[in-house]
Amino acid sequence: MVKFSELKKKKWFKIISNTYVLILLFFIIWMIFFDTNSYFIHKELDDEIEGLEDNKEFYKSETDKDKEFIEKMNDSAEMEKFAREKYYLKKDNEDIFIIENADSLKNNK
Repeated sequence: MVKFSELKKKKWFKIISNTYVLILLFFIIWMIFFDTNSYFIHKELDDEIEGLEDNKEFYKSETDKDKEFIEKMNDSAEMEKFAREKYYLKKDNEDIFIIENADSLKNNK
């Protein structure tokens, strides 16, 4: 078993037991784990910022698509085409026939 007096003579023990090293070590551990501005909190906030930036890009692209759609709807022919396709609207003197493919029907067997 190593005696404490022998341990004190070793160079690595002198370095580690230095007051400044101990204070620095305590400060680093405190800043990484326990402080309100710790590394882990910063990492979590950075991940959240990255996710929000991804959402921002998605919503910008969706806004651009909507602006293109609004521009397209300024044309009355395009508006009529959209209303006919999406909402099955018709003129008073027209009949609508909805044609479905055989593979789109559900087979109840």
